Formats: sequence, C-alpha cells, structure tokens
Amino acid sequence: MLVIIGYIVVLGSVFGGFALAGGHLHSLFQPVELLMIGGAATGAFFVGNNGKAIKATLKALPTALKGSKYNKALYMELMTLLFEILSKVRKEGLMSIEGDVEDPEESPIFSKYAAVLADHHLTEFMTDYLRLMVSGNMDAFQIENLMDNEIETHHTEGEIPVHVIGKVGDGLPAFGIVAAVMGVVHTMASVGLPPSELGILIANALVGTFLGILLAYGFVSPISSVLEQKLHESSKVFQCVKVTLLASLNGYAPALAVEFGRKVLFSTERPSFVELEDHIKQSRNK
Repeated sequence: MLVIIGYIVVLGSVFGGFALAGGHLHSLFQPVELLMIGGAATGAFFVGNNGKAIKATLKALPTALKGSKYNKALYMELMTLLFEILSKVRKEGLMSIEGDVEDPEESPIFSKYAAVLADHHLTEFMTDYLRLMVSGNMDAFQIENLMDNEIETHHTEGEIPVHVIGKVGDGLPAFGIVAAVMGVVHTMASVGLPPSELGILIANALVGTFLGILLAYGFVSPISSVLEQKLHESSKVFQCVKVTLLASLNGYAPALAVEFGRKVLFSTERPSFVELEDHIKQSRNK
C-alpha cells in the first residue's frame, strides 16, 4: 500500500507541478519514447541475468507491494512455540519431540501456531536444527557454524532481486538519453521543417531523458530499496531461532533461551519481556 501511495505522490508532484507551471500534459505523452526506454531496459534485464535470477526477481516483485508479515504478533507466536518445544525437551528429553519435528503439520504443538507453520522456510529451518539436536551428534559450535552458513546463503539468494532491480534502475537514465538522442537525430533529419514544428520535435526528444530519470528514481530504484528492507526482515527471524536454540544447547532454561531470541529482534517488532511472558502464559492455559 505504501508503494502505491508513494507512486501517486511522485506522479502528482511531477505532473501536477508541470501543469501548474503552465505546461501541457499531452506533450509528455510519448508512447514511442516509452517503448524505446522500456523495451531496452527489459532486453538488458534478460541479457544480464540467468534464468534463476530472472525467476527470483519476478517472484520477488509482487512482495514489494505487500506489507511485512514479520510483525510483533508473528514473533510472539514464534517465541511461544520455541518455548513450548524447549520446555517439552527439558521435561521429557530430546527424543520426545521427534514426532513434532518429523511432521510439524500434524504436531499438536506446531499446529497451534498457524502463522509460523504457514512460513515454509521458517518451519523447515526450525525443524532441521531441532532434528540435528535430537540426533545428538553435533555440538553447539558445529550447529552455530551451520546456521550461520545457511543464513548467509539465504541472504545471498535474497540479494539477487535487489541487485537486479537496482541495476535496471541505474540503466534507465542512460536509456532515456538514448531515446532523446534518437529524437534529436529525427529532428536533425527534419531540419527543413518550420521552426514551430522543429520545436515540437525537440520537445518530444527531451521527454525521453525526462522519462528515463523519472522511471529510474521515482519507480524502479525505490522497489530495490523495499526488497532490501524485506530481505533484512526475513533474515532476522532466522537469527531469532538460531540464538534461541543455541542458548538451549548451552544449557539455559527455556524462558532464558527465548529471552536471548527476543533481544536480537528489531526494536519496532520486539515485544517487551512482560508482553512475551503474558503471551506464553495465555498459550499454556489454552
């Protein structure tokens, strides 16, 4: 929603200001210029990326228009789930969660937290490392190193659409100049026309530069920034799980292990100690 509002503000400010200054909006409507700029940018997008990068970018673009799912409510559910799992481990032993880990959809614990279970990557990350803990063949240092490598891989993959969109945005002003030069060439080839008609041709050519810059800095590059912010949010949830599980492996009680996880969250989504404690109590009473 914020992206749409931002686009409306950009368009209203630029075109509204032009109209208030006495400009004629119809003179900015140059579909041929848009064809050259958009077509060249699209072609460069396909030339400069392999199939995996193109697929990842096309998949990531719709998420820029959606709000973040990594909010305080999700984190409270996640940490309450971790508390329940670790409490069961502490009372009944690691083998007691084997069934929960192998089939989380059918687990009486996991099924209570639909928001967490709906995130396939998050659920897989948790169950994979809980499974390793159940196996008992790895120490905390080995698991931490493996977690770090997996989070780094996740972050590297998530950066692909960010870089791709950013490079497309960087190239748009240049493609605008190309369109403008083509318009100038057309104008110079028509030098025998009356000055009034030549003036129109020059104005049409200059629209190419304007459109390239507007599309780059008003529309495409901001999307790259939004995707980067979403990437950082998606990585933070894995760090929360990592810190909580490692604290448990190092012998801390479930309540303290969850507190470790709470402290790594961004301040905008981090519940207070009392909020989390109350949420855990309410969940246990259900």
